[in-house]
Amino acid sequence: MQMEELSAAHGALKAVRAGAGRDIVLLHSLLADRHAFDPVLPALAEKHRVTVINLPGFHGSQSPMLPLLDAYVATVEDGFDEFGIGNDAVLIGNGFGGTVALAFALSHPERIAKLVVCDAAATFPEEGRQQFAGMADKVAAGGLGSIAEIAAKRVFSPAYLTAHPEKIEERKQVLLGIEPKAFQAACKILQEADLVPLLPHMRVPTLVVCGEFDQATPPALNKQVAEKIPGARYVELPGCGHCPPLEQPQAFVAAIKDFVGL
Repeated sequence: MQMEELSAAHGALKAVRAGAGRDIVLLHSLLADRHAFDPVLPALAEKHRVTVINLPGFHGSQSPMLPLLDAYVATVEDGFDEFGIGNDAVLIGNGFGGTVALAFALSHPERIAKLVVCDAAATFPEEGRQQFAGMADKVAAGGLGSIAEIAAKRVFSPAYLTAHPEKIEERKQVLLGIEPKAFQAACKILQEADLVPLLPHMRVPTLVVCGEFDQATPPALNKQVAEKIPGARYVELPGCGHCPPLEQPQAFVAAIKDFVGL
């Protein structure tokens, strides 16, 4: 599969592209990068032009100027403009990328035709906010490598991680490609975000997909998104963790197939 490297905002935003057809745009999780979508990219690119964005501060994209959700939305909008994304695009976001995708869809419903929110929250309870604060503090003290085990446990289901202990080292290598200040900024955004009051005003058809054993963004938070958005549908993947495209790529593709038009 041929991959094209993309750059926007004078090199500040990096992405890759594959396939041809209607646009699909992918936004990754806090504890991942664009490679989290590698297992599902061939299936998505069969009939679509798929653009996978590295969010600000992740693996080549410039860190955000301000730790604000609106700043990330503006960066994604720049990418849509410069990458020539059509207004009939499907936007898919996992984890932090899902929260950014929600905010983007609420602010720019005219820019996309469909939204897939994968293991993401519109807001977090106090316990979740404290976990983000704890990770940010740990990174400040010991660097991103210090949270590799925590990251692996948040990304994958317990059974999957037991069967694949090498995934801890894999998370470490991914994390080391993230700018610490950008990671801390994303943690701050997730601590402060509250899109719940806006969800009833969503004008974009939405599908919410969640892993049954997601420890980072549990099913209850995903169900809240689906319940608040008019007409949204919720699909839960049995035995899966926070990142279905990595852990259960075939199940993830099957869950979104009809909605996206694969």
